[in-house]
Amino acid sequence: MINISEGLVVMKKCFHCRKVSTCFVFHHDPPLEPCREQSHFWNYAESDESFHFDLMCSKCGKVVMLDELVGLMKCTGCNERCRVCAFMQSLKPEEVQVYIAMGRRPVEERRQLSKEQFSALEAYFNQQSERLNRKARIVRHEMVKDLDRCYAEVIRDADMLFATSYKVN
Repeated sequence: MINISEGLVVMKKCFHCRKVSTCFVFHHDPPLEPCREQSHFWNYAESDESFHFDLMCSKCGKVVMLDELVGLMKCTGCNERCRVCAFMQSLKPEEVQVYIAMGRRPVEERRQLSKEQFSALEAYFNQQSERLNRKARIVRHEMVKDLDRCYAEVIRDADMLFATSYKVN
């Protein structure tokens, strides 16, 4: 992990179309002022502390920028009808931690993680899980049944991410 920066995952809602927007801001002051973007009228809804990072291959030095990644969330298994929850339960949850890679919303209007970016993210976590007692799996946020009602825990910093990956005996 390189270019680690603290900030906020911000959710806004359009009062016109009722869509939700998510983004990452590189500061700790939520954008409370309404704003207009194309046909949307965004109003601040909520925010949560998180962090942003990019990845660099330790072998070849290639950098993968993760600008489309808003944040990582740890699945808590809150909804049995959610595909992420079902996936987690199929993996022996006591041995595997499932993280959701939250991208920008509205999904149909914003760039999402490319296959290359997602592959690099998964490879990074698989590499890290080799040295940990607990494996980690990353899934795309599109697998979440209803992201607005998801109780997944937003990962606030890199230390929290790796602290939650250790198996508790």
